[in-house]
Amino acid sequence: MNTKQKKIQMNQMDKKAIQEAAQILRQGGLVAFPTETVYGLGANALDEFASSKIYEAKGRPSDNPLIVHIAELEALDKIVKVVPDNAKKLAEIFWPGPLTMIFEKKEIVPLGTTGGLNTVAVRMPKHALALNLIKEAGGYIAAPSANTSGRPSPTKASHVAMDLAGKIDMILDGGAVSIGIESTIIDVTTNPPMILRPGFVTKAMMEAVIGEVSIDPTILGDKELNDRPKAPGMKYKHYAPKGDLTIIEGEEEQVIVKINCLAKEMSDKQYKVGIIATDETINRYDVGQVISIGKRSDEQTISHNLYRVLREFDEKNVDVIYSESFQSEKMGMAIMNRLLKAAGHKVIHI
Repeated sequence: MNTKQKKIQMNQMDKKAIQEAAQILRQGGLVAFPTETVYGLGANALDEFASSKIYEAKGRPSDNPLIVHIAELEALDKIVKVVPDNAKKLAEIFWPGPLTMIFEKKEIVPLGTTGGLNTVAVRMPKHALALNLIKEAGGYIAAPSANTSGRPSPTKASHVAMDLAGKIDMILDGGAVSIGIESTIIDVTTNPPMILRPGFVTKAMMEAVIGEVSIDPTILGDKELNDRPKAPGMKYKHYAPKGDLTIIEGEEEQVIVKINCLAKEMSDKQYKVGIIATDETINRYDVGQVISIGKRSDEQTISHNLYRVLREFDEKNVDVIYSESFQSEKMGMAIMNRLLKAAGHKVIHI
């Protein structure tokens, strides 16, 4: 398959390119496109055969549900049975934006889109190109991240091409994304609503709007979910670089000493070593390929750069990667959720 790539200038939308991409989607094809979180791999959410192509292209397990992207709040009425009051309040504040909500689905949404579940995950992205494409394509695009399943999510079009060129019909290149990690997912069919995947929209931000919100206990645990996952990212190893990633957790000084020790040990054994540092610590490491993931004083830089850094280590062909830990009250849960899954929960506590 020849994968078309179209560069879109965000300040001057190419309507013809968007219409061409929408036509591909209406005809059952696959189109990768940017959102504010990561690039998504889109198909017609109401066409079960089209959705099945997503699983095939990504090598994605068939019980891992897809997120349905909409462009207008009214679009919910066609695909979900009930929109609870707390969901309406969350949508009023956080849509469009990086928040996905899980509802009971109507029959029009095929089980092939929801991973066999009677619930459907829905979000409205905060990205002009994505919203235009959704409207042109009929209003409902199923879209997980546009990468090979298990690999770091794509934050620019070149990442998509690296994984999926020749497997999908088109890539719309809208430049680098702004946030860099996937949306928060909250299940509004439970009481209280439960976070199934952390992201940019935090527990505290949602509780300020709707009151109590719970957190799925598997989010930061090392125990894998055995049942059918209710949301993407819950059951399987995700976001993994090719090198063997280990997280070092503890006091900053001790972490730096430990990483330097491990890096030297592996380097002496002729392994190519990568180290994930921050702007504050990058000059404290003296062995291996050291890359800053951002500033601890600005957590959004860390989330923005996470997947880019993991893919950069792939390009450098490193064998092992050591990373500092990034626990914090704000986005730390979202960042660590991705890092832990990328590392297969390999953590050294010191």
